[in-house]
Amino acid sequence: MNQNNPQTGSKTYLVSIVLVAVLGGLLFGYDTAVISGAEKGLQAFFMGAEDFVYTDFWHGFTSSSALIGCIIGSAISGLLASNWGRKKSLIFAGVMFFISAWGSMCPESMVLAKGEPSLNLLIVFNIYRVIGGVGVGLASAICPMYIGEIAPSNIRGMLVSWNQFAIIFGQLVVYFVNYFILGDHIAPLIQSVGEGVNEILNLEQATWSIETGWRYMFGSEMIPAGLFAILICFVPETPRYLASIGGDAKAEAILAKINGAAKAKTILKEIKETMVVKTEPIFSYGYLCVFVGIMLSVFQQAVGINAVLYFAPRIYEAMGFDNPMVLTVFNGIVNLGFTCVAIFTVEKFGRKPLLIIGSLGMAIGAIGVACTFGNASLQLLCMISIMVYSASFMFSWGPICWVLIAEIFPNTIRGGAIAIAVAFQWIFNWIVSTSFVPMANSLGYWFAYGLYGVICVIAAIFVWKLVPETKGKTLEDMTALWRNRSKKKVDIIRISQ
Repeated sequence: MNQNNPQTGSKTYLVSIVLVAVLGGLLFGYDTAVISGAEKGLQAFFMGAEDFVYTDFWHGFTSSSALIGCIIGSAISGLLASNWGRKKSLIFAGVMFFISAWGSMCPESMVLAKGEPSLNLLIVFNIYRVIGGVGVGLASAICPMYIGEIAPSNIRGMLVSWNQFAIIFGQLVVYFVNYFILGDHIAPLIQSVGEGVNEILNLEQATWSIETGWRYMFGSEMIPAGLFAILICFVPETPRYLASIGGDAKAEAILAKINGAAKAKTILKEIKETMVVKTEPIFSYGYLCVFVGIMLSVFQQAVGINAVLYFAPRIYEAMGFDNPMVLTVFNGIVNLGFTCVAIFTVEKFGRKPLLIIGSLGMAIGAIGVACTFGNASLQLLCMISIMVYSASFMFSWGPICWVLIAEIFPNTIRGGAIAIAVAFQWIFNWIVSTSFVPMANSLGYWFAYGLYGVICVIAAIFVWKLVPETKGKTLEDMTALWRNRSKKKVDIIRISQ
């Protein structure tokens, strides 16, 4: 079959566009995971400050400060996507990534004294991390939106799933990058002395890691960030955004390149029929539509996956393994492999079955960890349970949540609804990330993972009862689906009265 047939569209053109867009997902994964390798060197560096005491509180805040930016970026993503367009918003995200990478590597910014930790330097460092978080928040909302709006309906789920593959691939890449940057150098060993204060046990041996290593880890992100910011300039705007601002001719030309000339006219007609106005009030299709999108985001984080992704080395160390970084890399490889399962089955099995099966698999894995953690004789079973828990997420809630968020909302509220849903995702990401360590330390790992297991079961029930199947449906079909649901609800209320 001709890959560039004017009657059927160009697969090469579509794939090239998607590959550029998913670089935003790669940066999403890279930026959120880079802290896992850099945080110990960063902690030891700021412990050398003389004008304040760098306590566990400060370190917890610094390790998660990017999430503040993620919440901001996702919250404004709808506004930017609707007013600037999807493409310009992604260019802005790429610039934010690059600024953050450079600033996190050199927070002194040629103003403060180089290599001298202080409270002012810590504040500046966190500002740069927040800037990067804004880029992550924008990319997390707009990349799947962009792919969802440009992809044909019959392969849209698979293509949006590539964004999740890129996220996991970005995390795996940075695990390797951090591993090779550290090389033969020694990471600092940090021991608590009480009341949130710590001491460094191997200061002389870990000098390079404390002074330089963490800088290289953050700075390495400048390469993919710069590449993304440049390449995104060469992709087209989405046809649905162009149609919403009166650019019908440009929209049809892009649709023709992707779907073929004849089908492009039909698709554009359907788009125009659902875009009598550019935007509508967010609850125009009822509260359930937005509620389902929000809860998909909430459950994706509440199941606790980032307790593994962000703290994998610490968890494996607490389990008694001598090589936590190697296991973290192996875990990343497993995650990548099972993300591919979603990519190649989402259009065959549908969204709901994968989410329900993944939820139950996660529940089994999480409860397995809860029952075996801390038992030396069950160490291997505990590790397998974590792998099952993580792998189950990667073929279900990891990619499929993004697929549904990209396609579940009607055209006229998509930008705002996605912004709200993704903002909730980052809020709960922050809640899980900041609560895991104190919860595990005070109540035990068994409690933390037992709680996540229960939430996984609730998530499966939620999907079964409330989430519509979107397999094979066009984005315009979702407008009719939610309008009918809203109308039926009104009719039921009227009959009951």
